[in-house]
Amino acid sequence: MECSDCGLRLRVGEIPQGAVARCARCGAFLRAAVPRSFDAPLALALSGLVLLVIANLMPFMSLELEGRIDDASLTTGAIGLLNGEMWPVAILILLLTVVAPALKLGSIVYVLLGLRTRPAPPGLRAVLRWLDQLHPWSMIEVYMLGLFVAYVKLADIATVRLGVAVYALAALMLVMATIDFVLDYDAVWQVLEERGLVPRTPAPRGENLARCEVCGLLSPWHGEDAACPRCAAHLHHRKPNSTARCWALVITAAILYAPANLYPILTVISFGRGAPDTILSGVKHLLDAGMWPLALLVFFASITVPVLKITGLVFLLISTRRRSRWHLRDRTVLYRIIDVIGRWSMIDIFMLSVLVALVRLGAVASVSPGIGALAFAGVVVITMFAAMSFDPRLMWDAAGENR
Repeated sequence: MECSDCGLRLRVGEIPQGAVARCARCGAFLRAAVPRSFDAPLALALSGLVLLVIANLMPFMSLELEGRIDDASLTTGAIGLLNGEMWPVAILILLLTVVAPALKLGSIVYVLLGLRTRPAPPGLRAVLRWLDQLHPWSMIEVYMLGLFVAYVKLADIATVRLGVAVYALAALMLVMATIDFVLDYDAVWQVLEERGLVPRTPAPRGENLARCEVCGLLSPWHGEDAACPRCAAHLHHRKPNSTARCWALVITAAILYAPANLYPILTVISFGRGAPDTILSGVKHLLDAGMWPLALLVFFASITVPVLKITGLVFLLISTRRRSRWHLRDRTVLYRIIDVIGRWSMIDIFMLSVLVALVRLGAVASVSPGIGALAFAGVVVITMFAAMSFDPRLMWDAAGENR
């Protein structure tokens, strides 16, 4: 196999139970010793679908202020953003909190049930091929943190009651985290090979090999028109136009970062009075209220993380261009951090959707989204795409480590 982070080719034998295999050169995770039984992930995925239905149908939260009560559901915030002419943000929230989790859980159920039936249902290979692409866009855990921030903001000015949907979402968050831990996708591909549902792949030989970005198979590479023999995805020696695409996305995110912080992200109106709030002023209000742990969390996720991603990717691009050999392993670790933490910047956007959903009391209190929310959502999504487009193996190639 080939390490996805540094391009080192290596053999991985049997892994003792409870152990993990890591790349000897860059420390990247390769495989873990996971039981091959698919009973647990199938049961968890079915439970997750039930919890997702409950989260969408049952009451989410209720707000009581000056004798007026307003209830909200999981989709109310997106509907409120649509009414506030923030349809791109509304669609994004629905995709990240409803559509992506449902597709991921449904795909897991379809594939794992398909492995139990004879004949197998159609499209197993295609569903499994796209399943891994859904992982970074399923953001239930980030939404829960945004909900917590919104709850703390509202608890000082009104009575907030949690509904059944909140507990269903919390359980769903744990279920999806457990699925990611116990489901071995390599084992699923192996079972598909044994069932004859995908072509068997002999051990690769020769030097002209390429690693599939979808299923991880190392196989002979015959040019840019090649396809992975196992999953049929396009096969590339390295991500095509990696540095050019990453530069374009990073520059776009840097341009959007200024309006995302200068323009208001929301406006809270209470009894006819209120003022627009930017991300930084929202952090200041949390500090003034003595909620400094929460203020630090929001500051880190919404201000520090986007800056770290943009500057970090620029540093990686420049050092690759200069063929630098300086701290290759540390730079690879930096890339992994950038790739993982980017999604957590959605906290402020999710908090906004919760506030818009709950605070709809007319003249008593209301929350309206600001143009800064649209710019900030763009920064988060674009930097995620930028990190995905960068190929860390290019750093090792440029340094002459993958001859």
